[in-house]
Amino acid sequence: MSESTMVRVRGLSKIYERGGEQLKVLSGLDLDLAEGTFEALMGPSGSGKSTLLNIIAGLDRPSSGTVEVKGEDISRLSESALATWRSRTLGFIFQSYNLMPVLTALENVELPLLLTKLGGAERKKRAEIALRIVGLEQRMDHYPRQLSGGQEQRVAIARAIVNDPAIIVADEPTGDLDRQSADDILTLLEKLAKDMNKTILMVTHDPVAADRATKVHRLDKGALSS
Repeated sequence: MSESTMVRVRGLSKIYERGGEQLKVLSGLDLDLAEGTFEALMGPSGSGKSTLLNIIAGLDRPSSGTVEVKGEDISRLSESALATWRSRTLGFIFQSYNLMPVLTALENVELPLLLTKLGGAERKKRAEIALRIVGLEQRMDHYPRQLSGGQEQRVAIARAIVNDPAIIVADEPTGDLDRQSADDILTLLEKLAKDMNKTILMVTHDPVAADRATKVHRLDKGALSS
């Protein structure tokens, strides 16, 4: 694994058991993600995109094969070790934002830090910095209902980067947004990769969004075609 390779997937397969039958979702695929790149994953519905994303994120386990992140095979970690790894290494951006409606933007961003040993003042400071990075320093005390969809997604991105992760995985991050808001989010993701050296893997159905990535991987019937 070279110094510039952040994620190295080899021989990855995923099989689910349903009704006594085996459903092969991923079939022996290989994938490398370089450090500090913004890469897209495309493919038809049911091609295994979200499954691959979840395995790289440590939210699901492969049936066979290896997933190395920063040289560590996460597929061999225990559940508790994997949870610790996720909290230190990974940021996740969802299509539906997944913000807590009763919390302010600042409090939503601070949530992942509640699992750390940081004190309250340090947690608040880091959350404020994350919101400043995504351009929402004037909206820290606003609740999700007081924000536009694009602003909500920016809060979600701030939450994803507040623990300074090496990797950000994004599942259809612009799927619920209008074109202008989507373009703004994509510009922010480009900035995170270029200026902050974050490795970003984005699942998308949108070819316009995929064109903003430095590289596009295409998944079909559980196999990568590019």
